[in-house]
Amino acid sequence: MTATLPDLTEQARHTSPRAGAVPDTAAHALTGRRRIAFAAYVDENYLPGFLTLLRSLALTNPGLCEDFVVLYDDLRPSSVARIRALHPRIVLRPVDAGHYDSYAKGDQHNYLVRKAYFILDVFRIRDYDTVITLDTDMVVLGDLGELLRLREGLAAVPQFFHGRHKLNSGLLVIQREYLTDAFCARLDETGRTGAYELDKHDQGILNAVLDGEFTRLDARYNFVKRRLSGDLEVPEDVAILHFTGRHKPWQGGEAGYARAEERWHEYEMTDDEFRAAFAALPAGAGVHHDLLVHLGTAHVARTGDPETARRVASAHIAAGEYQEAVDVLGRVRLTVDDSAGHEVLGHALMSVSRYDEARTHLLLAAADPGRAAVACARLAQIAWVHGRDDEARRHANTGLSVDPTHRPSRIWAERTRPGAALPGQQQGAPEDQLAHVAFYMERQGNAGDKLLPESVRQAFGADTTSRRWHPVHAHRLFDRAALERVNARRGLVIGGGGLFIPDTMPNGASGWQWNVSDEALRAIDVPIVVYAVGFNAFDGQSYRARRFAESLRLLVERSAFFGLRNHGSIEKVRAMLPAALRDKVRFQPCPTTVARHIVPGWSDPVRRQDTVLLNAAYDRAGLRFGHDYGHFLAETAKAVRAIGERAEVRCVAHALEDERIAFDLRREHGISLPVIPMYDYDNDRIRETYADTRLVVGMRGHAGMIPFGLGTPIVSLISHPKMAYFLRDIGRPEWGVSVHDRDLGAVLTERALGILDDHEATVADVHARQAELWEVTRENAAEIKALLDR
Repeated sequence: MTATLPDLTEQARHTSPRAGAVPDTAAHALTGRRRIAFAAYVDENYLPGFLTLLRSLALTNPGLCEDFVVLYDDLRPSSVARIRALHPRIVLRPVDAGHYDSYAKGDQHNYLVRKAYFILDVFRIRDYDTVITLDTDMVVLGDLGELLRLREGLAAVPQFFHGRHKLNSGLLVIQREYLTDAFCARLDETGRTGAYELDKHDQGILNAVLDGEFTRLDARYNFVKRRLSGDLEVPEDVAILHFTGRHKPWQGGEAGYARAEERWHEYEMTDDEFRAAFAALPAGAGVHHDLLVHLGTAHVARTGDPETARRVASAHIAAGEYQEAVDVLGRVRLTVDDSAGHEVLGHALMSVSRYDEARTHLLLAAADPGRAAVACARLAQIAWVHGRDDEARRHANTGLSVDPTHRPSRIWAERTRPGAALPGQQQGAPEDQLAHVAFYMERQGNAGDKLLPESVRQAFGADTTSRRWHPVHAHRLFDRAALERVNARRGLVIGGGGLFIPDTMPNGASGWQWNVSDEALRAIDVPIVVYAVGFNAFDGQSYRARRFAESLRLLVERSAFFGLRNHGSIEKVRAMLPAALRDKVRFQPCPTTVARHIVPGWSDPVRRQDTVLLNAAYDRAGLRFGHDYGHFLAETAKAVRAIGERAEVRCVAHALEDERIAFDLRREHGISLPVIPMYDYDNDRIRETYADTRLVVGMRGHAGMIPFGLGTPIVSLISHPKMAYFLRDIGRPEWGVSVHDRDLGAVLTERALGILDDHEATVADVHARQAELWEVTRENAAEIKALLDR
């Protein structure tokens, strides 16, 4: 049984750079995430076949949307436009046609023979880790997921007539080790000497070079039509049907293959028919964001279909594209009883701070019992953002009355219960207090986010209570009353955590987590200290940057001190600023990484439990794992078994969803791990747990930084650039391993056992690395104190 996550293919997308977006272009080098592409050689003669291939791929594999490299030499602009209309991630790459003129060929003057070699240009591509080639006379009929999970060698289906020694080159799954100059040189040498079957063209060269050394795929991935001679039915398990030979379906076909050609003609349709067919796919089909937006938006523009508009808008929201969601739903007419449409539009509108309009649509949605819980939770959120806790609690309780199991409604009911508000807003003398903007997490929230506000305060002194601190929840609207309270304090501290991220409690005021307008930001007249904030874009995620960039620029201008928690974040933020502001962006390590120096009364453990704590994260799972979750799980199982012979391995869950690693290891690999529900711990217990173990293997940023700060050795499972940023900052990149690493299990085992074998020395190394961060923190503290004492 293969482990899967239902949302992985939908989320596993590379967001192509767009106007106003800030992509993390080097992120894949840090995370090791595999870049995958399809490829085909296309010319005018084979264009009808390629268009049908694209349609069949989208309709049978709607969850896949990798780059599709089109190798070409003579495509007209109108043909390129037709191709682009069917797929959002077409990469055009002209072939070096003259390169193949020196090859020995069976018929030098036949233009089709000459073009048969052009697909070999695929081996000159250097932008991807895996490339899957498809002939343009193919049609996709089934799931191709297995091909994208292949990680080694060059894979193909053996030829139908030649046993298993020779491959059919119609479909190739090529890994990076073959996308090299050295392999291209071998192809060129064979082609120029003619030491291959000349009548087999590119296929002949590949078979001569490989000499049987390729990974065999099942015939269903390149099922040649000759297997169906006599008008046989296409077997149900065929994933790719290949119309080899001279007679192509778009040219009239061939006698004796009517049933096979019927399958090809199923996908011969107009663009409008194709988009309508794609829009009609069931909601549970795991449709990929990019395909849905590309095809669905055009379908909505032509038809005004509200159901498709709602699905496209939901895809935009899932990707943090809130204004785009508003725009697409604004193009259709929603009836009063379209509760689903009103709920999605309300969600989009509140995410761009159009709160009054959002309330109207959410109230309409709440009239439907099937949508009431979700709509009421969003109404509660809007009321809470505006400081109306009683109203928020009423909406949350209404949601719970409809669905007692609805977690968001329960969260808002708990957050707004009497006595649950942030303490201390009237305690202590204002002139002695610092205001503190942070994300204040509930008791059963993410463990790292719970610890952060207190850790930031500890960096400023032992007193973290309301006597010295005035809390400002980042997600609440920073209105005039909040501004007046802040301006009555000594200064304003903003941090820590990855506040520079657009899709956690989104708002249209700033484009990042603090819900502050430019007008309010300009009106703050006390010193502003931005402290250990992170720029938290995932590999494959980009920021709609205009509003964020404007707010960021103003924040840097207005700040007396602007410190980011790693140099990777510094690079990204500086790139968004004018030259005059870039030097204001400074390095300030996350205070959790120096916890031993700032937690009052801290003493290092004399002895630790003989345990290893394992953490895995599942938020934005597709961006973390891509197509490699099954590989990650299997390799982790190998490591857990090996490490478990030396120490007890336990699962530590920062958030409730982190427990999934324990469920999946048990279900898929028969491994049972005890679970530590750290999301339910207070801050002291979080620190005690991490200080009392010998090693933490963690995927969340603070599953690395918190134990490190307490002197506990770590190995980071890198699925986000920030993990690599931190390890790079402390000069220990070897303490990380990518979740995509081909040999993840062996590498993780080797590093973990090495740390356990030499534990005392590794702890000393952690202390030494931490001392450097502490020195930076102390120097910054002296500067910040002077700024606040002016």
